Amino acid sequence: MTRNRYETVFITTPVLSDEQTKEVVKKFKDLLKDKGANITHEENWGMRKLAYPIQKKSTGFYYLVEFEADSDVILPFETEFRRDERVIRFLTTRMDKFHIEYAESRRDRESDRREKPKQAAAGAETQA
Repeated sequence: MTRNRYETVFITTPVLSDEQTKEVVKKFKDLLKDKGANITHEENWGMRKLAYPIQKKSTGFYYLVEFEADSDVILPFETEFRRDERVIRFLTTRMDKFHIEYAESRRDRESDRREKPKQAAAGAETQA
C-alpha cells in the first residue's frame, strides 16, 4: 500500500475546558500514531464561530492535523470521531500535490507574517 497525505479538521464542543480539549486532540493524535501514521503538521485554530448552529451550539474549538498514512487507517480513525460525543464535526481529505504545495506555502506565509513584527520590534529596541 502507498502512503497518502491527509488533512483532518475537526470541531469539538465549546463546553469543554482547555484541559479536556487537549485530551481530545491527544486521543486522536495517539490513535494515528498507533496505526503507524506520521503526523506532519498540526494547528490549533482555537474557538471560532460556526457558520450555522450544530447541536444547538454556535461556536466550537477547531483543530487541524496533517498526516501521512496508509489508506486503511482512515476508516477506523473516522469511526472514532463518530463515536466521540465531544466532536461535533470532522472532515478528512486526501491531499494531492497541489493541496500539499498550497498548505506548505500558506504555512510559510504565516511564519513570515509572524516573524516580521518580531523583527520590527527588535529593530525598534536597538534604535531607542
